[in-house]
Amino acid sequence: MFDVQDELKKLPPKPGVYIMHDERDTIIYVGKAVNLHNRVRSYFRKIVGRGPQIDQMVKQIARFEYIVTDSELEALILENNLIKEHRPKYNTMLKDDKTYPYIKVTVGEPYPRILFARRQQKDKARYFGPYTSAQAVKSTIELLNRMYGLRDCSRVLPRDFGKERPCLNLHMERCCAPCTGEVTEEEYRKRVDMALEFLSGRYDPIIRDLTQKMTEASEAMEFEKAIRYRDLLNDVQQVAQKQKMSENLGENRDILGIAVDNSSPDSDGVVQTFFLRDGKLIGREHFYMTHVAGRKKSDILSEFIKQFYGGTPSIPREIFLPCELEDRELLEQWLTAVKGSKVVLRVPVKGQKEKLVELANTNAGLVLDKDRERLKREEGRTIGAVREIEQLLGLKKADRMEAFDISNISGFANVGSMVVYEKGRPKRSDYRKFRIKTVSGPNDYACMKEVLTRRFRHGMDEQKELDRRLIDREFGSFTRFPDVLMMDGGRGQVNIALQVLDELGLQIPVCGMVKDDHHRTRGLYYNNIEIPIDRSSEAFKLITRIQDEAHRFAIEYHRSLRGKAQTSSSLEEIPGIGPARKKALMREFGSIEEIAAADAERLAQVPEITAGAAEEIYRYFHKGKEMPAEDSGGGDRGTGN
Repeated sequence: MFDVQDELKKLPPKPGVYIMHDERDTIIYVGKAVNLHNRVRSYFRKIVGRGPQIDQMVKQIARFEYIVTDSELEALILENNLIKEHRPKYNTMLKDDKTYPYIKVTVGEPYPRILFARRQQKDKARYFGPYTSAQAVKSTIELLNRMYGLRDCSRVLPRDFGKERPCLNLHMERCCAPCTGEVTEEEYRKRVDMALEFLSGRYDPIIRDLTQKMTEASEAMEFEKAIRYRDLLNDVQQVAQKQKMSENLGENRDILGIAVDNSSPDSDGVVQTFFLRDGKLIGREHFYMTHVAGRKKSDILSEFIKQFYGGTPSIPREIFLPCELEDRELLEQWLTAVKGSKVVLRVPVKGQKEKLVELANTNAGLVLDKDRERLKREEGRTIGAVREIEQLLGLKKADRMEAFDISNISGFANVGSMVVYEKGRPKRSDYRKFRIKTVSGPNDYACMKEVLTRRFRHGMDEQKELDRRLIDREFGSFTRFPDVLMMDGGRGQVNIALQVLDELGLQIPVCGMVKDDHHRTRGLYYNNIEIPIDRSSEAFKLITRIQDEAHRFAIEYHRSLRGKAQTSSSLEEIPGIGPARKKALMREFGSIEEIAAADAERLAQVPEITAGAAEEIYRYFHKGKEMPAEDSGGGDRGTGN
């Protein structure tokens, strides 16, 4: 039994991290302290004015633990890692856990490529960014490849010279086709260097070059070529125009602004960020921060800096802030260690820099005002719907719901799906597919029993592994059991689930999502009673979304397996067609239908297919189709498909 008062006496007067647990042993808060003894004890004193969030959190603390560190900086790093891992309920959290895209140029390769990248790695490539728009990055990459004829394939050059025919990009004049071996490294590198100039923001030489080529093509009456240069010129000018907003600051800086809504305990805050790289505004983004009620703006900004800059490799040299932070020096030490060079947090007090911070603050306020109603509607669709379901079923908690479905065609390729919703939102990282192993034929109940048994046994095994290793963290998605099971069906499916849970010694509420004769959601089957639901309620809409998502996920998996089975069975039945030739055919034609429609001469054009193999393939798909006229009434009885 955990005795809070007794454990408080044992706290050491050292820096470290403290972790608060509720009665379900869920981590609800993580904090750092210069002095653990003083900091943790302060939560359990009768202090007025701490704010409703802290008071509510303290009431739920069942036990706490702590980790001693050598310094406050180590405590900050550990706190940040634990918050990211556990996402505690009462920590001020960055809602949008985004990663920003980069443009990656693989200059370490003999024939470099320009690629889309989600994170910056320590390799021989050059990175540009981060950018706030993934679509803008993709458009820029497409433009550069088109403008300079760079390859976008994954072939390893020069190893793969001449192994395969050039792709359509050569015929569309979008690639100079270095895969043929006819383009030297020096010639190709010149094209890459021009692309690097473009990415570095030097547009004038490119604009002059394209203008000259367009003019020359027009004068030579090569109008199609002139139009192509004109379109490229327009694209370049659009990209260049976007970069004209420059504050002549000449540095890499981020400008932060903040606005907080204190209208309710569940209100959010918004941090607005302007990204300046080489003095150019490359983009802006806003971020929502939860659990901000009663907290100072400086504390919210501190949490934002730790969570945002702890997840991106692109940390600027300076970060401009609207107010001073209590732990500014500590954050500067941490950011400098992460970046590997000096990082400074500044609060501008005059001039152009102060105006930029004011602009960021103003934008944060505008975003908060604009999205207040949208956030309320979104809250109703998610958390509000979950609370309605809890009331309908009489449950204390239904934050995590798992739904299951079975898909097959007359018992062929039986599969099961598991979808997960947390706080009314799909958690796709926890979705799972099951290929049925023990059931043949159309028996949905037996399939469902296998799926549920495998799901919960797997979870129990993982939990035992956690206990054995004494690891206090999530080991896998199966370790987290649902607050309620949502079965696609009524009494039969619910009883199957209850039987599995009983055999495994688990107690989890099971609810059936019942459909009417038109296959539309009708109500919930729970505790042997069908509970009607108001069709206009958010609960009904959420249940319908969960049911449709489970069905969609199962159907997609079944289709993929069916397609693979059909592809394998069709081609592998042909004498002389093994995995390599099958792969070559699918790469060349794209589908079984296209292969079947091709004649022997066309099939033999595939490098891996000999004339004899082409004849075998043609005969396989056309046997029985070429019949004498008098026998034509036999239909297509011998198609072999």
